[in-house]
Amino acid sequence: MMYGFEWDPSTPLTYAQSILPILLIGLTVTLQAAAAGFAIALVLGLVFALMRRSRFAVVSWGTAFVVEFLRDTPLLVQLFFLYYVLPDYGIALPAFLTGAIALGLQYSAYTSEVYRGGIEAVPRGQWEAATALNMSRWQLYRNVIIPQMVPRILPTMGNYLIAMLKETPVLSVVTVLEMLGLANMIGENTFEYLVPLSMVGIIFLILTLVCSAGVHRLERALPKAGIPMR
Repeated sequence: MMYGFEWDPSTPLTYAQSILPILLIGLTVTLQAAAAGFAIALVLGLVFALMRRSRFAVVSWGTAFVVEFLRDTPLLVQLFFLYYVLPDYGIALPAFLTGAIALGLQYSAYTSEVYRGGIEAVPRGQWEAATALNMSRWQLYRNVIIPQMVPRILPTMGNYLIAMLKETPVLSVVTVLEMLGLANMIGENTFEYLVPLSMVGIIFLILTLVCSAGVHRLERALPKAGIPMR
């Protein structure tokens, strides 16, 4: 028994029906972790992209080093560092928050490069026109650059969202009971792994297909010239 549910392994279909409520609990944790991590990656990635465009070499080079370090080291190493090393220095975070931060940090390195490519893809004339209109740097990015950048980067950002969603099972190593972690626990209790793991695979397939369709629909809905800003 787990979470107050009982399972009946007499037939695969009955067994699947009995463990589905447990896997849906794990699915909720999976979606929450992916959403939190992606939100961190979107914000922090934009910060990194803008810092790399800084006029000060110390800031741009330092940011480039941080981005390369995050991108070139495994997510699992970063996760272990946050969960096991930081408490030695007085920074102890809940397992779920640690996992979300690890996902966000890892993917912020990727999204920063996407942002940087999107910014540089905006025609030079747009920058010159904004300068001629005496726009501040904040007005330039808010009203000119970012609205034109979003349609260009949306497909790649959607791919990273899907990739992050599929990375969430890694969080089980720091006791976050997401969907795959619960499936493994069910298998350990019933000595039957085929059904729970197959169900997890099918659920992930459905999630990625839904996310992919949503991104394609949003991509078609956005104007290619950019999002109008008021």
